[in-house]
Amino acid sequence: MLVKHLPRDSALVRDLHGEAADWSVTDYLLATAVDQLAESNWMFATVNQGEEAEALEYPVAVRRPGGEVPDPAPEEGRPGPGALTQFFS
Repeated sequence: MLVKHLPRDSALVRDLHGEAADWSVTDYLLATAVDQLAESNWMFATVNQGEEAEALEYPVAVRRPGGEVPDPAPEEGRPGPGALTQFFS
C-alpha cells in the first residue's frame, strides 16, 4: 500500500503520530546521550564538591515528543550524593 510508505513529513503521518513524526531513531538516541552526559556531569560535580556544599539539582531531561518526559529525579535504586562520594573516595 502506498499509505504505508509515506514520508515522515506527510500530512497523514503528522496527523497520526503528531510531533513524534519529526523524531527519528537517531534523534531519540541523541536525546538519550544528552541526558546521560548531563547525569554523568551531575555525578562528577556532586562527588567533587565540598562536604559543606549544598546539594546540586538533578539535571532536567530533554523533552521527548508526545509529552514523554523521562523521570528527572533519581530512582530509589540509584545512589545519592553521599553514596557517590563514599564510592569514589
